[in-house]
Parts: sequence; structure tokens; C-alpha cells
Amino acid sequence: MFNVHAFLSYFDNEFLLGGLIWTVLLTIFPMLAGLLLGMVLALARGSDVRPFSAAAAFYIWLFRGTPLIVQLVIIYTGLPQIGLKFGVVTSAFLGLTMNEAAYLSEIIRAGFAAIPSGQRDAAKALGLRPAQTLRLVTLPQAFRIILPPLGNSVNGLLKATAITSVISMEEMMRRGQMLMQVNFDVLEVYCAIAIYYLVLTSLWDAVQRALERRANRGHAAVTGLGPAPVVVDG
Repeated sequence: MFNVHAFLSYFDNEFLLGGLIWTVLLTIFPMLAGLLLGMVLALARGSDVRPFSAAAAFYIWLFRGTPLIVQLVIIYTGLPQIGLKFGVVTSAFLGLTMNEAAYLSEIIRAGFAAIPSGQRDAAKALGLRPAQTLRLVTLPQAFRIILPPLGNSVNGLLKATAITSVISMEEMMRRGQMLMQVNFDVLEVYCAIAIYYLVLTSLWDAVQRALERRANRGHAAVTGLGPAPVVVDG
């Protein structure tokens, strides 16, 4: 029978809350690092230098074509066999970052491709250097385009952190499993964890909507048009 008292007790359980903090950290930092690496991959993929383009395409093909769980196991247990040994936390951050970068690079590349080429030509005519064009012209416009799918990626990464439990990373799911082994409250723990995930994804949804409204207001102020439609994965 479902134990309501046990279920409620997990909402102030310090051990489980510690796992919740790790879940948040495993979302924020790999996402930020993945964005930087994804930007590099997107630029390399669109480069006219063939070795750069080929290397980026291979990376994206490899990490999008293999399961995250396999990548984590290889990083944690496979790399030590060739002299590269990482701890659990480093392996988790590294695996999530490298996997997320492959997907984010395609989102970023699509955002760049959606910007009319005339924008770059105009920047060139004004004497802007490539780095200035990227920072002042391309990125601000691409950001508004990629924001909805980027927000969905954050949501997906938040839930994907649970996979790191396979290498004994003590995020929320792993700590929940440890509590189950001690207290045998399987359904109660899983229900509490599900609510924690719902709270986190709902908070991010509110942040994403606020960012999209702000980006669209800026777009409307510059173009004189109404806000662009916002697409949010429900």
C-alpha cells in the first residue's frame, strides 16, 4: 500500500535534496559548456576549410548516433584502459557536455542558416570584421531563432542527468535508488522524484517563456513588426 507519510517525508530528506542539487548542477554546467563547444562545432561545420568541416561532421555523427549511456560508460570505464582516468563527477560532466554539444551545434547551425545572407553582406560593406559580424549581427538574430529549441534541449538535459546514475553519479535518481534499498519505499520515492522533476521543468519553462518574450520585444522594437510567434514544446 502507498505510504503517504513516507512519500511526504522525502520532500525534506537531506540526502535526496543533495541529489537534487547535483541534478541542477549537471544541467547548468554541461549546458553552458555544451553551448560553447556547440558554437565551435557549428562554425567549424560551416567552414570552408574542409578538415575542420569534416572533423565537426564526424563528431556530430558520432555523438548523435550513439546512446548517452554508452558514451558515459566508455568515458568512465573505457578511457582508463588507455591511460585517461576521470572521476565519477568529471566523467558525468564530460559525457553530458560532449553529447549535448553535438545536438546544440545543429540547432545553432540552423539558426545561422536562417539569417538572410544580405545581413552578412551589409555588415561586410560597413567594414565589420568577421568576429564583429558574428558578435553584432549574426548572434543576436540567431539567438532569437534558436531559443525555443534551445529551451527544449535544457528540458531534455535535465531529465537525461538521471542516466549518469549508471556510473554511480549520486544525482537525484541514484540517491533515490539508494533510499529504496534501505527503506523499500519504491513507489513513494519514485513519485517524489517525479514531482521534483516536474517542479524543475516547470521553473525552466517559466524562464524560457520570459526569455522568448524579451527576445521578441527586442525584435519588434528593431523591425517595427509585432513579436514573432513563440513555439514551446508542450
